[in-house]
Amino acid sequence: MARTRTLWRCQGCGYGTPRWLGRCPDCGEFETFVEESVAPDGPADGATEVRPAAPTPIGDVEASAEHRLATGVEEFDRVLGGGLVEGSLVLLGGEPGIGKSTLLLQAAGALAEAGVPVLYACGEESPAQVRMRAERLGIGTAPGLSLLAETDVAVVVATADAEEPRIVVVDSIQTAHDPELTGAPGSVGQVRAATTRLMRLAKDRGTIVLVVGHVTKEGAIAGPRVLEHIVDTVLYFEGDRDHAFRVVRAVTNRFGSVSEIGVFEMGEDGLKGVGSPSSFLIADRPEGAAGSVVTVAMEGSRPLLVEVQALVSPSYLETPRRLANGVDRGRLLQVLAVLEQRAGRSVGSSDVYASVTGGVRVSEPACDLALAVAVASAVSEEPIDPRTVVFGELGLAGEVRPVPHLGARLTEAAQLGFERAVSGRPRGDDPGVAGIRLAGVRDLAEALATTK
Repeated sequence: MARTRTLWRCQGCGYGTPRWLGRCPDCGEFETFVEESVAPDGPADGATEVRPAAPTPIGDVEASAEHRLATGVEEFDRVLGGGLVEGSLVLLGGEPGIGKSTLLLQAAGALAEAGVPVLYACGEESPAQVRMRAERLGIGTAPGLSLLAETDVAVVVATADAEEPRIVVVDSIQTAHDPELTGAPGSVGQVRAATTRLMRLAKDRGTIVLVVGHVTKEGAIAGPRVLEHIVDTVLYFEGDRDHAFRVVRAVTNRFGSVSEIGVFEMGEDGLKGVGSPSSFLIADRPEGAAGSVVTVAMEGSRPLLVEVQALVSPSYLETPRRLANGVDRGRLLQVLAVLEQRAGRSVGSSDVYASVTGGVRVSEPACDLALAVAVASAVSEEPIDPRTVVFGELGLAGEVRPVPHLGARLTEAAQLGFERAVSGRPRGDDPGVAGIRLAGVRDLAEALATTK
C-alpha cells in the first residue's frame, strides 16, 4: 500500500516543501511552515478501476429559476445581489472585531424571525456568549435560531443533515477542523478541507452556508488563496474599528455584481445600514481648509460622495514620505508625477499625505483628478470652493478623461447642495442635471485653473 507522507506547508501562502524552511521562498514570511500529512499520490494496491461517466448535453439540463432569500438586512442584500442564493457558500472576511459575527448574527436572527431555520455553529464563543450578544442586538430568542458549540466540521455537517436547516453559519473557519486530517485548526490543510466539506453540504442539499474568515495583516483571507476559489461569494469587511462606518464589499460573486457595496454604521445595538452614506461622509468636512476636495465615486450602481484630503509639509528625511489612506499608494505616486511634469507643481522635497475620510476606500480612476487638485491646493494653501465637486480620470499626458455614470454623479452632488462639478469633457451631450453646472476641462492645468 502507498504510505502517507508528510509535507511542510506555509500558513501564509500555501507553499509546500518536503522539508522545513525558516523562510518561505514564495511569500518571504519567516517561521510559517507547519507539518501536514498528505495522502499518497498514486492509487493503493487493489483499487477498483474508475469507469467513465456519461456527460449530459447542455440542452438537456433543466435550468431552474434563481431563487434568492432576503436576509432582512437591506445593505447586506444589496452586496449579495438581492439576497442569498440556495445552495451557495458565502465567505465573509475581515479583521477581528470589525463586525463580521455581529452582521451574520443579525442576519440569522432576522431570518429566524421570518420562519427560516438557521443553525449557528459558534467555534469562537460559547452559546452563552452568543446569547448575550443576541440580546444586546435585540434579537432575543428567535425560535428558528439554533446554536451549536462545535468545531468539528464533520459534526456540523452531520447535524445539518439531521436538523435540515436552510442556513448554516460557521463562525469561524479558522476554528473548524476536519478529523480525517492532522494539523491544528487554522492551518492551510484544515481550512481547505473544512471549507470543501461545507461546500459539499451546500451543493448536495441546497443549504445556504455562511462562513466567517479572519484576514492576515496584509488584508487577505487567512489561509491559501484557493479558499476564495472554493466558495461562491467572497465579501470583505472594510473600515477602521475606530470609525463608525463599515463597508462590506463583494470581491467574488457568482450570482451577482462584484461592484456593489453595503455601508453600515456601528452602534451600541449593532450594525445599521446607511441608506444615504454621502451626507454622513461629508457632514463634518472643514470649511475653507486647503487640501480638501469632495469627489463622487461610483460603488456599483450607487454614487458616493467622499472627501479627499491632502497634506504637504517640509520633509526632514533623505527620502520624503508618501503615505496614503483610503487610496492606492501607487496611484498617489502617479498623480504626483503628473502634477510635477504636466502642471509644474513639485513636491519632491516634501512629505505628502493623502486620505479619504470616514474609513472608506476608493479605487476607481475617477478619483485621480480630485487627488491631484487636493495636493495642488495643499501646496498653494488655497482652499477649493466648498460647493464644487471634482472627478475625472487623469492620464500620464496630463489629460483629463471623462468618466461613466456622469448623470448619476451629478444628480447625487446636486441633491446634497453642490452647485458646480469639474470633470473631463463629456463625449456626448451634457446630462443637464438641474441645480448643478458642469465645467468640462481638457487637462490638469485647466482643471487647476478652474477650481481656484
